[in-house]
Amino acid sequence: MATELSNRFLRVVEAAAIAAARTTGQGDRKHSDHVAVQAMRKVLGDVPMRGTIVIGEGERDEAPMLHIGEEVGLWEEGHPRVDIAVDPLEGTNLCATGATGAVAVLAASEGGGLLNAPDSYMQKIVVGPRSRGRIDIDAPVKENLKNIADSLGREVEDLLIVVLDRPRHHGLMNEIREAGARIRMITDGDLMPGISSCITGTTVHAVMGVGAAPEGVITAAAVRCLGGEMFGRLVEASPTDRERAAKMGVTDFDQVWTAERLAPGNDLVVAATGVTDGDLMRGVTFFGNGCRTHSLVMGLEEPRRIRFVDTVHVDDTQDLEVRL
Repeated sequence: MATELSNRFLRVVEAAAIAAARTTGQGDRKHSDHVAVQAMRKVLGDVPMRGTIVIGEGERDEAPMLHIGEEVGLWEEGHPRVDIAVDPLEGTNLCATGATGAVAVLAASEGGGLLNAPDSYMQKIVVGPRSRGRIDIDAPVKENLKNIADSLGREVEDLLIVVLDRPRHHGLMNEIREAGARIRMITDGDLMPGISSCITGTTVHAVMGVGAAPEGVITAAAVRCLGGEMFGRLVEASPTDRERAAKMGVTDFDQVWTAERLAPGNDLVVAATGVTDGDLMRGVTFFGNGCRTHSLVMGLEEPRRIRFVDTVHVDDTQDLEVRL
């Protein structure tokens, strides 16, 4: 993806994050999501591309949507065709309660470069580059943990595994504990922990468990940019899941998906901006004449670049004061 488009996508997630951050702690997750969606849609409309939303807001949350199939961008002659997966506010509950870890995120590719995933659940396992080739979604938890530890030159007891705090994961968490690894339970949003597992220094060594399939595609795009590894398999949680998947072109519901199959594009870009403070990015901070954002932008373009972007947005230059 051209550098110019990458910078445009950065502005898209910054706008969504700023809008959502103004609602932090107000206790209305639907409103937080709504303002993020509206801000993202507005800025996407000015991007010089012929864009199509292939993954939008989740119907499960009854949220305002950037819906699948929606056309975004300027759509002028000569502009590139771009498929886009968005999560304008990953962690709506986190934003509404003022908790850590809420982000605005977007993945983009050339046409056909992102799986149009059904709005269902997906079993996932995500690890960083040093653990590539050492995990198997069908292997026992204890075996995967031992292989991850060996690849990192650590003991299993040193590992930190992120798991969504859900009743469905009680068995998984028991297996992780019996193997000796540590667990970080999170209330919402497994996308950013998946990214964190691919970045040294975050203390996260893997993500395991069942989360949303659409967010899994965005995670897969980021994992590819960062050189990690991810496997996923759709989970039949309701009687309509298989039918919905078939309508979206998934012919084998039970197949194992790799990051390369979930996000097969050769021209991927992922951009994210913190809404509230997290492991990788600080949240939006406001001051009298503007605000400050912290973002992450990455792609497959060579030379490979993973950028952490610290931006001061100035609303009024009068009495401007920029601080560290």
